[in-house]
Amino acid sequence: MVAMDETMNVMRTDPPRGVRRVLLESTYAVSAFALAVPAFVLVVVDLALGVGLSVVVGGVLLLALATQVARGVARLERYRQRAMLGRPAPTPAYLCAPRGSGIWRRGMTSLRDPQSWLDVAWCVVGLVTGTLAFAVTVLWWAVALGGLTYWAWQVFLPAGDEGGLAELLGLGSGRVAESLLNLAVGAIAALTLPYAVRLVTLLNAGTAWVLLSGRADLQAQVRRVEDGRTAAREAEAASLRRLERDIHDGPQQRLVRLSMDLGRARRQLDRDPAGVGATIDGALEQARETVEELRRLSRGIAPPLLVDRGLRVALEDLAARSAVPVEAWVQVPEQAALAPHVETTAYFVASEALTNVAKHSAASCARLEVCEDAGDLVVRVQDDGVGGAHPAKGLGLSGLAQRVAAAEGRLDVDSPGGGPTVLTARIPLGAG
Repeated sequence: MVAMDETMNVMRTDPPRGVRRVLLESTYAVSAFALAVPAFVLVVVDLALGVGLSVVVGGVLLLALATQVARGVARLERYRQRAMLGRPAPTPAYLCAPRGSGIWRRGMTSLRDPQSWLDVAWCVVGLVTGTLAFAVTVLWWAVALGGLTYWAWQVFLPAGDEGGLAELLGLGSGRVAESLLNLAVGAIAALTLPYAVRLVTLLNAGTAWVLLSGRADLQAQVRRVEDGRTAAREAEAASLRRLERDIHDGPQQRLVRLSMDLGRARRQLDRDPAGVGATIDGALEQARETVEELRRLSRGIAPPLLVDRGLRVALEDLAARSAVPVEAWVQVPEQAALAPHVETTAYFVASEALTNVAKHSAASCARLEVCEDAGDLVVRVQDDGVGGAHPAKGLGLSGLAQRVAAAEGRLDVDSPGGGPTVLTARIPLGAG
């Protein structure tokens, strides 16, 4: 059983900037060493004892304890990255034993979890990157502060007979030359300090992210695919149920009426020849209405205009046929660049949204915008109606959200009371 460990809580904060960023990154780099040493000692000692005693039950439990310690260290590192660096650091889903399991079952489950061993690896690798981050940060700060303030505490240094660094470099002798040289070195260190600290911080944090959060991204992608597959099945089932209901309530009833009219006309041939014409006229009207209704239903599935002439023409025709005046602005890639499911989903979103505008919004006009943005096809429908639309209220929005999710997209509805309502769907062009 997979459990979500505080996870996938990604605190998305703005990364610090300027002096605050340098101070936070310096604190992160220095504290990395202070945390890495006890983590390394605890985990490595537990592992060594566990391997040495692996022939007995206690050894296995010590190995499990090492993974639990490493898991706690990993949680702290993710928190540090989110709080101090403003970096997204999601927590992967850990394997955990069923509720009520004994200590042996819980320990074995921890040992079977790949992420537990990645946490252990971080406790070892983190000592290397943390030591490097600590050393570089302390060195740069020491050189910068020491050089810039050398002139102030130089007078407290004992005077020696040997020449200083400035004299060895041929820059002159005496306290003034030494002070100027140290000031120059301190200034260079101060100017390069943000870059040096940034480099070692990225090295430590990047290594931690690969080991501690890399699987979280992969798990999120798997979940999106699974959610999209589930949404596709639900949307397909809902569409089939609605189509079946619409056919039963519409064309099927008309066809029954048509067959009855034709049967009556057949009987009237002998008894009432004069009334046959009126009966046939009624049957023809029923046939025309049935054909029109079938065409309307087919437009909700895949209208011929969309298949034959592409999304742009189909959307412009949809806007022209809307019961509410619609201003259409359609800028889409060439037809060959759009996958069929992207075209169908975009058309379905626009069709359902405009239908909702006509039925529920009491709007006097609407605007349809379709364009490509950052690898997504964006469909936006805005009206000047009364607002108050929400997927929880129905109005076809929940089914629409499922349809968009099936294409790995996202549907947003902004509809405050009093309007306006803005429906935005983002459909990845590379989805499928």
